[in-house]
Amino acid sequence: MPTELTLTTDAVRLGRTASDRADAVDQCGALLVELGAVEPGYVSAMHEREASISTFVGEGIAIPHGTDASRALVKETRLAFLQFPDGVDWGGPTAYVAIGIAASGDEHLGVLSSLASVLTDPERAARLRSAADPSDVLALLGPRRDG
Repeated sequence: MPTELTLTTDAVRLGRTASDRADAVDQCGALLVELGAVEPGYVSAMHEREASISTFVGEGIAIPHGTDASRALVKETRLAFLQFPDGVDWGGPTAYVAIGIAASGDEHLGVLSSLASVLTDPERAARLRSAADPSDVLALLGPRRDG
C-alpha cells in the first residue's frame, strides 16, 4: 500500500509574496528544508526540474519538486503549501499556489491524484487560492469524504 502524503498545518504559509517563479521555488524549498524533509541541495534540484519542465498544473497551481536524481536528498516525504494572493508569473501562466513536494518514492502520485480533484473543480480551486486559514487548506487537500 502506498504511503499517503498528507499536509500539516506547520507546512502551510498563506499570504506570501514572491518576486518571480525562482523566488517562489526558493520559498517552497526553504520550507521543505525547515520542515526537515529535505537536504538543502534539494532546492537546486527543484530549480533544475523547473528549468526542464514547468511544474504549473493549471487553475493557478504549481507543484515544484526535485528531479529523480535528487530523491536521495529527501529525508521525509512531505508537502509544503505556499499561497501567493498577488500571483507569481510562472513562465506565462500565473500561479497563486505553489505546493512543494518532497518524495523519495512514488508517494507524489497520490498528491497528484488529490490535486487532480481540485483542478477539475474550479470552485474548489478558487477556495484553495483564497484560503484564509490553514485548516481550510487542509480540508480542501485532504482525503475526500463525500458520498
